[in-house]
Amino acid sequence: MAGAALAAPAATAATRSTMASTMDHSGHSENTEHNGHTGPQPFDEIYQGRHIVGKAAEPGSMSAHHGGDFSVFIDDRELHIMRLGDGTWISVVNHYLPLDDPRDLARTAVEKLRGATLVPMMTA
Repeated sequence: MAGAALAAPAATAATRSTMASTMDHSGHSENTEHNGHTGPQPFDEIYQGRHIVGKAAEPGSMSAHHGGDFSVFIDDRELHIMRLGDGTWISVVNHYLPLDDPRDLARTAVEKLRGATLVPMMTA
């Protein structure tokens, strides 16, 4: 149990380190949406044999339904994602590991799924 308690601070420190390495010349992360900066960049690629896509949320998508403006898909199934107040992202697959951008989030979800099919979340 102590190992689990120690893993969270280490993951947080690693995330902050990654965030620091992606800062641009103004001191802001490259994927911020304030002060005229751009949001997350769209992507469409094959990662570990899985098709991952990130794009602006379309009306009616799960992300748009929950107030988000970006959607991520793994093999044409939407991954439930959420942007945190500090600009990092989490997903239903890796809920306790905030990452800097949706592409990293999708890749990490693929790794965690280990070949399993992403099952849609039921929303009420």
